[in-house]
Amino acid sequence: MSKYLVTGGAGYVGSVVAAHLLEAGHQVTVLDDLSTGFREGVPAGAEFVQGRIQDAAQVLDGGSFEAVLHFAASSQVGESVVDPEKYWRNNVAGSLELVGAMRKAGVRKLVFSSTAAVYGEPEVTPIAETARTSPTNTYGATKLAVDHLITSEAIAHGLAAVSLRYFNVAGAYASSSGTTFGERHDPESHLIPLVFQAALGQRPHISVFGDDYPTPDGTCIRDYIHVADLADAHLRALTAAKPGEHLICNLGNGSGFSVREVIESVKRVTGREIPVVTAGRRAGDPAVLVASAERAHQALGWTPKLPELDAIVADAWAFTLDKSNAK
Repeated sequence: MSKYLVTGGAGYVGSVVAAHLLEAGHQVTVLDDLSTGFREGVPAGAEFVQGRIQDAAQVLDGGSFEAVLHFAASSQVGESVVDPEKYWRNNVAGSLELVGAMRKAGVRKLVFSSTAAVYGEPEVTPIAETARTSPTNTYGATKLAVDHLITSEAIAHGLAAVSLRYFNVAGAYASSSGTTFGERHDPESHLIPLVFQAALGQRPHISVFGDDYPTPDGTCIRDYIHVADLADAHLRALTAAKPGEHLICNLGNGSGFSVREVIESVKRVTGREIPVVTAGRRAGDPAVLVASAERAHQALGWTPKLPELDAIVADAWAFTLDKSNAK
């Protein structure tokens, strides 16, 4: 049994990873300021410390932690463009303080929640880790900066580190404790929850931004990964991390689903009609964003176990209904 600190563990992905760690028999401390996370998102059995990433030093000091799994970040792309200072402060300066606190406390292993946004407009798909990194927004730029920071820490101070670059995370996870952890953002910007809102009558329609892309049905294609598969990759990364090395892996299904395919999947799963309005393209939306996850397969022994779109949507829908009924 090991002891882990999960920063941002009251958020969507962090809570699911924390639940997986507990189910594997580990001790977990969650550090989260609840600015975007939820207290009820902290799994039962985890110690909870409400605080910012800058408070990590107090948590790590004398805590005998094996590793840190770092999810705490500001993550809204649009907001990052209009308020970049917040993103450099929270994501980069906060991570710098965390890495320093880890070094002082003798915690020499880190798994970092990175993003496909570091690649920007892809030149080739599927996107491999060797692709050019050219983020088109401040969010992606800050995550790339933290990746560079981690590489420097590994080289200079022997940190064992893995960065996992996600594509589109979706679905929900029913833990062994009976609690289900799922996606909820305010404001919501992700496609599947937005389509659910249209299915529930919480919004008049779902907008499809562009139907003239060079794809089979004219709409953008994105790579969706189930949050439980994502959590599995994080646990594997803890084992794969080696002192003095910074391993970077993309996480995705390796195949994509179009906007229209997602809408049709929601129709099948919910049995409801979805009002759709076609709008113009959004600036900066690539036609296809799909990951090559070959490195994750080779280095982590990781393969998605829940790649089917309907299964991802069904789990997310069950969580959405539970959340709606609880109000």
